[in-house]
Amino acid sequence: MKTYFANPQTVERKWYVLDATDKPLGRVATTAAMLLAGKHKPTYTTHVDTGDYVIIINSDKAVLTGNKLTQKMYRTHSGYIGHLKETNYKTMMATKSDVVMAKAVKGMLPKSSLGQQMGKKLHVYKGAEHMQEAQQPQPYTVKGVR
Repeated sequence: MKTYFANPQTVERKWYVLDATDKPLGRVATTAAMLLAGKHKPTYTTHVDTGDYVIIINSDKAVLTGNKLTQKMYRTHSGYIGHLKETNYKTMMATKSDVVMAKAVKGMLPKSSLGQQMGKKLHVYKGAEHMQEAQQPQPYTVKGVR
């Protein structure tokens, strides 16, 4: 029996919309990472980007479970001594929820040039409107949410 390997030229890509309203941030991020990597397809190949395009809307309405909203910190460092900046996720979700969602999804992708290529197919928006109406995206439900 032969093993099937997908070619980058033969990959068919679809557009999906994920609505993050009242859904845990991690559940939405794992679903988006699965779609970006193409793991939901029977033609999934590890060394080829077989994934689809993903649009996440209403990222500002995503929820964080437990005490993560107040205790979890977003950290950035410039490289200079003493230039560590910390912001709690309550502030980040209020101001830059699209950045938080994109960072969560990209952290679940491979740390290679292939993962960077997958990350470029992600589009995150705070509100319900998005700019990819011409691609006719299909809604995708996040599994594992009550």
